[in-house]
Amino acid sequence: MQYSSSGLYFESLRIRMVEERVILLYPTDLIQSPVHLSIGQEAVAVGVCANLNVDDWVFINYRGHAFYLAKGGPLPEFFAELMGRRTGLSKGKAGSMHLAAPEVGIIGASAVVASTISHAVGAALAAKIRRQSKRIFVANFGDGATEQGVFHESLNFASLHRLPVLFLCEDNGLAVHASVRERQSYDLKRLVEAYGIEFHQIDEGYDPDLVFQRSGEVIRNIRDTGAPAFLRIKTSRYREHVGPGEDFSFGYRSREALQSWLAKDPLENRRAEFQEIEREIKEEIDAAVRFAIDSPFPTAEDLLTDV
Repeated sequence: MQYSSSGLYFESLRIRMVEERVILLYPTDLIQSPVHLSIGQEAVAVGVCANLNVDDWVFINYRGHAFYLAKGGPLPEFFAELMGRRTGLSKGKAGSMHLAAPEVGIIGASAVVASTISHAVGAALAAKIRRQSKRIFVANFGDGATEQGVFHESLNFASLHRLPVLFLCEDNGLAVHASVRERQSYDLKRLVEAYGIEFHQIDEGYDPDLVFQRSGEVIRNIRDTGAPAFLRIKTSRYREHVGPGEDFSFGYRSREALQSWLAKDPLENRRAEFQEIEREIKEEIDAAVRFAIDSPFPTAEDLLTDV
């Protein structure tokens, strides 16, 4: 899927407005699962996914709303899943943290940190064995996942077997309430390069145009060479770790520290320019929410299906 600059902003704003609606709905108890919101991180998902094909697979994590929507996941079924309805992606039994839409290349999320990284590597190995060239397999994770053993094993295996994996680190500098300096003694770039994998970084993770352009270069190189690459994109999480609120009262970060990022965020400082497309997006969200509310809950007979 390819986008113009205006299309990138449309998709970014659409994701933000979807999550703003989630925030409004959450206190009503319509939403039946915890939510890890992507507000502030939309440009990462939009910029990267705009360079991917339908048969490129993305293995997301529990903060996966943005990637699910950017890759083309259907919106009515998204809201139905969050509301625990039978018409949801997984019949209302998976919730926000386990989104999946294989038909558009979203191959599922997990609430366990770093657990889907090895799945992306395994899928890339299977594609190589089957000689399915030019496909990309994206492992999407936060900077906290780089501390897990499976991350290191996956880098080593992908490099050793020359697999077309994009290791995509969505780096908001936080793991729940802990900053990088509290968690990591290593330099991530040097660590990745020690496995013979090219390391790339984008500091302007608020800019969908720039993310699209620079991630496109990395993705094209993976397609051409079949070799893995690592891309760290700096970003910022605006809301609390889990839930619709803010968490500045916990003291691990300050509102002032967020202001510099907000000042550069086009969805914040250029919002007045998007009034026309806001109406279009709102109508789509309204229809999706109505679909979910009007949908039935799973029955007792559904309990043991798909197990």
